[in-house]
Amino acid sequence: MAHIELLTLANHAEVQNGLLYLMGAGWDTVTRAYKEGKKPRPQHFSIALSVLVPWLEHNQRHEVMIRVEDEDGHHKLMEAKANIEVGRPPGKVPGSDSRSPLVVTGIVQFPKPGGYRVRATLGAEQRDYAFRVIDKVT
Repeated sequence: MAHIELLTLANHAEVQNGLLYLMGAGWDTVTRAYKEGKKPRPQHFSIALSVLVPWLEHNQRHEVMIRVEDEDGHHKLMEAKANIEVGRPPGKVPGSDSRSPLVVTGIVQFPKPGGYRVRATLGAEQRDYAFRVIDKVT
């Protein structure tokens, strides 16, 4: 069964030629620095994931849903859906799994400091990546 092999946050991520490129990846804290009396700026970041697709599920569509929400799941801040379909390239060894990388980039205004998560869903599988937002008022 296809499953989420990797889920992480990065300052920047992209997919080129089937490869996942990450810069500033794997963080778990966003520090919002802003002046007293001002509002924090929205945060730009990338969500990177890789889906492992078994040989028998090649040439089938797999729907992935990605959400950014508070740690309790009550407030959804961002949502993206994607369909992944991996073909069997010429010369692929029969029985081989394939990886399909995906990047979602967003700009989110976090309403307050505290715990948040990225939740990725693929079929019945659900995977979470937790992070915190902290404020540094100057």
